[in-house]
Amino acid sequence: MISLKSNIGRLRLIGFLEGISLLILIFLAVPLKYGFASPGLVKTMGPIHGALFLLFIFNALSVGVDQKWKFSEITWKVLIACLIPLGTFYIDKKILSQLEK
Repeated sequence: MISLKSNIGRLRLIGFLEGISLLILIFLAVPLKYGFASPGLVKTMGPIHGALFLLFIFNALSVGVDQKWKFSEITWKVLIACLIPLGTFYIDKKILSQLEK
């Protein structure tokens, strides 16, 4: 269970939302835009995903500093995860959920 009382818990939630928004863009909004000439969902989800992406980056750096993560061990993995589809879900399972315990 994600705890919103901790910095890592909030980062996990933001990562989940960022991952969902990316999947909506890739698998729903972009096909609608180019396959059916309906760009409305891209116009809506694009800025939402962009904001969540930036929020994830800033929070990951903030949590890394707060938790004294070594950049070469944890921080870079968390930052790269948001660039890869499904990466935030993977990093949540392998790293963040373990750190929150």
